[in-house]
Amino acid sequence: MARRIVIAPDSFKGTIDAADAARAIEEGWRTIRPDDDVLLRPMADGGEGTVDAFAVAREGAERRRVTVTGPDDRPVEADWLLYLDPAGRLTGLVELANTSGITLLDPLRPFTAHTRGFGQAIAAALAAGIDRLALAIGGSSSTDGGAGALAELGARLRDADGRHVPDGAGGLELLASVDLEGLAGLPPAGASVLTDVTNPLLGPLGAVAVFGRQKGILDGDAPRAEAALARWGELLAEATGVDPSTPGAGAAGGTGYGLLAWGAELERGSAAVGVELGLPEAVADADVVITGEGRYDGQSEAGKVPAYVRGLAEAAGARTALVAGAIAADASAFDAHASLTDLAASTEEALARPREHLVAAGAALARSLGS
Repeated sequence: MARRIVIAPDSFKGTIDAADAARAIEEGWRTIRPDDDVLLRPMADGGEGTVDAFAVAREGAERRRVTVTGPDDRPVEADWLLYLDPAGRLTGLVELANTSGITLLDPLRPFTAHTRGFGQAIAAALAAGIDRLALAIGGSSSTDGGAGALAELGARLRDADGRHVPDGAGGLELLASVDLEGLAGLPPAGASVLTDVTNPLLGPLGAVAVFGRQKGILDGDAPRAEAALARWGELLAEATGVDPSTPGAGAAGGTGYGLLAWGAELERGSAAVGVELGLPEAVADADVVITGEGRYDGQSEAGKVPAYVRGLAEAAGARTALVAGAIAADASAFDAHASLTDLAASTEEALARPREHLVAAGAALARSLGS
């Protein structure tokens, strides 16, 4: 008898994205149970690969190609996604990682990298007549507070002499005024920012202190970058009333704060992404739900994808399965589980050929849960 199987993994960081992981697990499952109705709902964390995951999960989603200014001013070809959200609203998903992301830089540019490309892609989505925006802001390259994106949407950022300031955190050091009169309006149903980050803009838990080093801001330069963001925060707060200490304002080098000042709302956690993808509806009539991530450990139960997906599945009365690169915590809450490291016989082999071992994991779970 055919059953409905929902496959909803997160990405296996550094080895395979969520969409390809879901396809590999499906391939393995079908080698054992070819007649089952398999539905792919790859999850995303708002970083690189979010557009790809949504393109698989949202039926009828349409990729739109746009050429934008990358974080180091070189042109970048990127996709944003047009789809109907679970409420039937025409939604544009724009990903910061593929427009202004850190993987687009070599070398890092701590004071000149910017988010202009992200803003250009947002502008393209707005021009398409969407009802709402979904903004995935993981994987950022800059610490410009989202200034580049807002500038592309019509904000005017000037120095003391009335000139437009340069891009990046370095430009924020010269900032004397922020004029938002020409800033584009939000689409009719608003904008949702998808992020798990809850850091404020400034301070010991802020964008520079926590995320600056990964973007090339060395300890000696941190006070300079912090002062630049503080100046941005002060002027933007004066213009909009949005508090820089708002949780999530420090996401993506402060881009979270720029988007909050624009009027967007931060949607935090796996549940927000799951709702956007329509996962609760997909799981409602599932017989088996398979989820996964690169490493299942003690932090996985603290709001990460496997725990969230398992909760949905259990509420729907479905059996649950976990696939992970390595399982370093008790996984007995799942009905079945498979470790790529165990299947491959070594961590090195699992990392070298993740797709092959995800196929094997899918087959193993089909045998275990097939009856």
